[in-house]
Amino acid sequence: MDRLFLALFLLTIFTYGFSMEHYNIDQKKSEVRWKGKKLTGEHYGTVKIKSGMVMYEGEKIDSGEVIIDMASILNQDLSDKTNNEKLVGHLKSDDFFSVDKFPEAKIILTKIKAVKGGYDARGDLTIKGTTSSLDFKIEESGTGANRLLKIKTQFDRSKYNVKYGSSKFFPSIGDKIIYDDVELDVILSLEK
Repeated sequence: MDRLFLALFLLTIFTYGFSMEHYNIDQKKSEVRWKGKKLTGEHYGTVKIKSGMVMYEGEKIDSGEVIIDMASILNQDLSDKTNNEKLVGHLKSDDFFSVDKFPEAKIILTKIKAVKGGYDARGDLTIKGTTSSLDFKIEESGTGANRLLKIKTQFDRSKYNVKYGSSKFFPSIGDKIIYDDVELDVILSLEK
């Protein structure tokens, strides 16, 4: 009888002993910053976050989910309005992110390890209905009810069927090449 009681007690402690706290992402104060490079230069801009949350176990990040509104993609390096609109339209087209068919992208953070200066994380990025695993670096500031996360990663767009200008799909593209790696900085303002 005593062993059964001890086993149930330990099971209860391990199951409920660590409280999980839920933080929502404040969409107005959060964003995704992107940068893509080509042989002759680079483009960069932002995408808005539609929704999401981060779970904490005590003071440490346990998991998270970020839903990205692909229709909100903006360019910030082209000052000419016509060229800017042309690029954004092209990014939304089937050549790149097929925003009409796939209006959302998603980041899921799963395996998170505390390291000096923040966290190393493993998770999934879904773009155009395709999911692939990625590594993430996370920096955290703030405590209590308000926290700020800065998440850095880089993804290979060719794994998500984003073919335009990729030498993997068009080997003889020459100086029109657009590199496959896209840098992402995800800024998350959290609120309890």
